[in-house]
Amino acid sequence: MLSDIYTEEHRIFRASFRKFVAEEVTPHVEQWERQGAVPRELWLKMGEQGYLCPWVPEQYGGLGLGFEYSLIINEELIRGDGFGVGVPLHSDVAAPYLASYGSERAKNTWLPGCVGGQVVTAVGFTEPGAGSDLAAIRATAVRDGDEYVINGQKTFITNGYFADLVVLAVKTDPSQGYNGISLILVDKDAPGFQRGVRLRKMGGHMQDTAELYFGDCRVPAWHLLGQEGQGFRYMMQKLQQERLEVCIKCQVMAEECLKEGLEYAKARQVFGQPVGLHQANAFRLAEMATDVELGRTFLDSIILDHLAGRDVVQRVSMAKYWLGEMVNRVAYQALQLHGGYGYMEEYRICRLYRDVRALSIFAGTSEIMKLIVSRNLGLRP
Repeated sequence: MLSDIYTEEHRIFRASFRKFVAEEVTPHVEQWERQGAVPRELWLKMGEQGYLCPWVPEQYGGLGLGFEYSLIINEELIRGDGFGVGVPLHSDVAAPYLASYGSERAKNTWLPGCVGGQVVTAVGFTEPGAGSDLAAIRATAVRDGDEYVINGQKTFITNGYFADLVVLAVKTDPSQGYNGISLILVDKDAPGFQRGVRLRKMGGHMQDTAELYFGDCRVPAWHLLGQEGQGFRYMMQKLQQERLEVCIKCQVMAEECLKEGLEYAKARQVFGQPVGLHQANAFRLAEMATDVELGRTFLDSIILDHLAGRDVVQRVSMAKYWLGEMVNRVAYQALQLHGGYGYMEEYRICRLYRDVRALSIFAGTSEIMKLIVSRNLGLRP
C-alpha cells in the first residue's frame, strides 16, 4: 500500500504543508478567483519553505526529495481549495524538462529560482490547431548563428500569463514530422515574446491561463533542451509523470466531492428525514463511494510503480481516462444531492463541479487515452 512508504518525515512534512495551506491559501481563494490569478508572493513563500520542486538536487538549491513529497503537496493543495494554484504544473511537469535535458548552464541559471519561487515555469505545447496531435504543431525555430528565431502561437498555457520561463515545443525541421520537434527554453524577456490576455474559463478561475505569441523571437542557442529533433521523445518520456499528476488531481477532487455530498446528505432534511436516508440517494452515495475507493486503489498501485521506476505508460493512460470520467460522475452526483444549493457559488461543491470538468480534457483527452490503450493492446491501423 502507498501508505506503507510514508515515514515520520513524510507525516511531519504533510502536517507542515497542510498548516501552510490553511493559513496562506484557503482564506484567499475567493479573492484569487475574482482576480483570476494567484499572487507572486505565494510562490515566494512556498519557495522559502521548500515546497517548490522538492526533488531538485541540493547542488541546484533543492532538497533532493522523492516524488512522494510532490504527491503530498498536490493532495493538500486540493484539500485546501488550492486546485487552481499552478505549483504542481511548475514543480512536476515543466521544471523536470529543464532538470533532465537542460545544459549545466541552463540548470544553474534557472533551477535555483524554480526552487525559490523567483522563476515560475510553464510548458508551451498546445496550439490553436494542435492539441493532442503534437505532430501538427506549427511553431518553428530556425537556427541563426548562436540564436534560434521562433515564430508561432501557443494556447491554453497554464501559468502562461506570469511564467518567467516556458518550455516550448517547436519544429526545427518541419519536413520530419515528430522527428522534427525540438524543445527550447524561452524566458520572459526574450525579444519577440508576447502574451495575450488571460483566458476566461469554465473553472480554475484563479489559474492564469494564457495565449503566447512568438514573432521573430530570439533566444540563445544554449536554450535548446537536449538535441534537435528529440523533443517528441523527451515529451513522451515526461508525459507519464504529467498524466500521473493529473490522475492525482482527479482522485483527490473525487474524494472531496464525495465528502461534500455525504456531509450535505446527512445534514439536509427533506420530507422529514436526511436527504441521504432516501433510498435513491443512499444508493447514489454507495455508488460514488465505490468509484472513489476503486480509483484510490488503482492510483496508489500506479504511484508505487512510478516511484519504483517502472514503465506505467499503459496503466497511467487507463487511469487518466477512467479517473477523469469518474471524477466528473462523482461531482455531478454530489452537486445533484445539494439540489438548488449546489448551483450557488457560496457552496463549495459548485466550485468543485466546475473545476473538475477540465480533468478529462487536459494532458490528453479521454478519447486520446483510449486510443493509446487500444494501440498498446495491438489494435493499430
